[in-house]
Amino acid sequence: MAADIPPFNSSFAYQNTLPPNPQWTYGQKITETPEGMAWMKGEEEGWKVVDTAKEDKFKLYQLMISGIVPRPIAFVSSISESGVENLAPFSWFNMVSHNPPLVSICCSDGPQRLKDTAANIKATKSFTVNIISEPFIESANVTSVDAPEGVSEWPISALTKEKSIHVKPARVKESAFSMECELFQSIDIADPASGAHTTTMILGHVKYIHVRNDMLDERGNVDPAKFRPVGRMGDITYSRVGDGFRLTRPAWAKEQETIEKAIEGRGDE
Repeated sequence: MAADIPPFNSSFAYQNTLPPNPQWTYGQKITETPEGMAWMKGEEEGWKVVDTAKEDKFKLYQLMISGIVPRPIAFVSSISESGVENLAPFSWFNMVSHNPPLVSICCSDGPQRLKDTAANIKATKSFTVNIISEPFIESANVTSVDAPEGVSEWPISALTKEKSIHVKPARVKESAFSMECELFQSIDIADPASGAHTTTMILGHVKYIHVRNDMLDERGNVDPAKFRPVGRMGDITYSRVGDGFRLTRPAWAKEQETIEKAIEGRGDE
């Protein structure tokens, strides 16, 4: 690590705060606040426009993963047809729907073969997704090693296998939120120009969720201050959850009159 990088701040504590501009009103332009004015001033330096069809694929990858942030991470446990257990992190991951409960994982394919995770899920139709928290991030990160086919990442991580209820792959005991998943759909993504298969999208049907009781708040939701989830930024950078700010979603039935008056008062500004 670079000598000028400060040590990890172990005293950091998550908290909820007010939003950045609590005095904001309907129809208010960003330039009407000092922070917004400073933000928009940066536009004076112009724009870089990238033609994705012409850009170098690795540069495009680096740009996209640095701009689409922070990304949640699926820590995926799977098993091959021959019984080799695999463990790997994927930051091309998210929730798709709650009814049915579906999650998505995208595996960028290697030059010679499918990644083990995609091949395993296609073959066995089951896997677990475990959410990574700060205390075991190093153990999770090491599983991204480019181990040869047939080598399990579990031993090098020293993480603990916990038997699942519904699927064969184990869940990670150290994870405070894990999902047992069945393959719902596998989608092969190809380069539209060359037709080459580049990515495999996995849609997983969540059959069981395991969440530690000490992570839950009084409403039964996961408390981010206790959960301490980890996300991915660009390059080799990870992120932690900083301050969360509370921002109410407006309801038209309640706010219609206020919104219409605010917009009318501003005219054609």
